Amino acid sequence: MTDRTPLLCLPGLVRTAGDFDRLARRHAPRRLVVSLDYPGRGSSDRALLWRRYLPERVLKDVVDVCSALRLRRVVAVGTSLGAVLAMGLATVRRRLVTAALLNDAGPVFETGGLDFVRGFVGAEHRQPSLEAAVAFLRGALPWLSLRTEEEWREMALLTFAEDGSGTWRANWDTRIVRVLERPIEGDLWALFAPLARMPAMLVRGGASDVLSAGTATEMQRRFPSLALIELPGVGHAPHLSEPEIAPAVDAFLEAQL
Repeated sequence: MTDRTPLLCLPGLVRTAGDFDRLARRHAPRRLVVSLDYPGRGSSDRALLWRRYLPERVLKDVVDVCSALRLRRVVAVGTSLGAVLAMGLATVRRRLVTAALLNDAGPVFETGGLDFVRGFVGAEHRQPSLEAAVAFLRGALPWLSLRTEEEWREMALLTFAEDGSGTWRANWDTRIVRVLERPIEGDLWALFAPLARMPAMLVRGGASDVLSAGTATEMQRRFPSLALIELPGVGHAPHLSEPEIAPAVDAFLEAQL
């Protein structure tokens, strides 16, 4: 392990640290890679009150993790909600974030994409077996870049958990959907502004219904040095290990000392 700036990987709304496993294996030999399961997701406990899942509370958790691990600087890598948290972290801890990679999210979330996410997050999607869970994901999320049976099985294991009775269900607290029932408060463009002072990359799925091409273009207009790469035909969200984009992603991260 070297003294290079650690990677802080921030998953999406109901995703977990496991989503960054492949990226972590590529970079862990040369630097510390940190990720976490937010409250109510994966291996983390479920909260007593749903408000514990509000983004501002989760951002405080991220700040606390950085403090507990004594991270003085990080390269933030965020997918979907994680991208918003990366922007928020750069706003509230200006010296902490030295570079950022935003994966398929920015200051504007498209209504159609949010409607789908609400429906998906609010259900347990109970399945009788892991094989059934794989089949369900193939049908529900056909726009993902996953190609092989192994990749879909890996996705299922990151999305579902067996409950002890043989039933597989979504590995998150479905009350998280209540976060999406609240209107977005504040100007997310203000959160984006701090990225102008650091190296930054935006990854967009070419068929994303969460981050539009128009928003990506406006982000580059406001911040011309923002690196943009797109993955044609892929929806929300790329997993950052696709052969078409992994070399560019890795080169960007490797450049951050």
